[in-house]
Amino acid sequence: MNHWAAIFLSLFKTMPTKTQFKHYLQHKKNLLDENSDIWSLPIPLSRKKSQKADEISLTYGDYFYAVRSFLEKDEFKSIASAIAQRLNRDITSDEIEEIHIYLEKHGEFYHPARIEAFIDGYCYLFVLNVAISSAGKGFIKREFEVLNKLNNEFSFSFIPQVYSEGEICIKNKNVEISMFLGEWFDGFNEFHISRNKYKQDRTNSSTKIVVWDHEKGNFFLSDDETLELYSEVAMILTCYYNVETFEQIFPWHHAAGDFVIKLQKNNIKLKLITVRQYAPMIKNKEADKDHSDLSLILEAMLIFFLNLSLRIRLDRLDGVEETVWSDDIAVKGTIKGFLNGLSKTSSKNSIPDALATDFINYILCFTKTDLLELCNSIVNTYNPMASDIPVIKQNLTDHVDLLYNSINKL
Repeated sequence: MNHWAAIFLSLFKTMPTKTQFKHYLQHKKNLLDENSDIWSLPIPLSRKKSQKADEISLTYGDYFYAVRSFLEKDEFKSIASAIAQRLNRDITSDEIEEIHIYLEKHGEFYHPARIEAFIDGYCYLFVLNVAISSAGKGFIKREFEVLNKLNNEFSFSFIPQVYSEGEICIKNKNVEISMFLGEWFDGFNEFHISRNKYKQDRTNSSTKIVVWDHEKGNFFLSDDETLELYSEVAMILTCYYNVETFEQIFPWHHAAGDFVIKLQKNNIKLKLITVRQYAPMIKNKEADKDHSDLSLILEAMLIFFLNLSLRIRLDRLDGVEETVWSDDIAVKGTIKGFLNGLSKTSSKNSIPDALATDFINYILCFTKTDLLELCNSIVNTYNPMASDIPVIKQNLTDHVDLLYNSINKL
């Protein structure tokens, strides 16, 4: 090889390479492009069959165009910066060889995409939450800020890290889409209450938790696994409950797929993939003082616990159908997870270390009638038009009975 050929080859190797994009539907796994039939079809703006969509019409092609535009913006700054945080070194856009975009689902607020970015043959996974509807766009910027806040204030890792956010305008449609790039929990799947297992068994009307595993196939949890699932949900929400300011993660709902599960070698792990709001349900008037009133802390904690015990039992059948109420095993799991969460919460100022014991002693002072009245008061704060309300009221008395008896057995 002569001198000039060597120089030319050297320059060719250092020239920036064009990042290749590939587009997929999560449930089909087939490669899509502009020639695919589905490319020009409108995407559903909600997975709820009864929910009216905004007057927006975007195609699958529009969706993938917007995602690509977000990732390509400023020479792939968002995705390169996110990978750099993973590797703890600088990343240039030239190093990103391929990006695969998987449209995962059509949620109530977001249309999340799983992003696979390849560098030196290694795949780095992220989620890009995409908000198209007015409701979704109303949530997404605030959620990005809340996730940042919680990750900075708590040492737990039950919620995703977030990296960047922004807007993309769809050409010729005058539609702006909001997005943020965050951590993808690999191997975790959505779950819901289902009766499908018993369609051939009319003598058994119990519900089961089905896990939507698109890789290995859907499967049902055992009773022990279901107990642990509800315990993990309660533990995670309690870990992020601020016992001094009464701030908490709310609203959340199983029907929206807010929690995801990973079952590995009979070990259950849960993550909370979205945090729409973090605020107190009641105001702490003592928050500005040098110390907190323990009685006020326990009072607020009781409201948090009762609300948690109600919300944790709600879902939509198979994620999209009518609102359903979980089996009684959820109550046992809620109590277990709540107390476990309290034990993980760091004590501050005058808050005692034995907070779980203090709470149990406190709630034992209440009669069953007291707890029922408190639960009714909590339910009265919910949206009266929500489909959850009739289901809660139908089951509320039995729920409080079970809750009261279970606590008194501790």
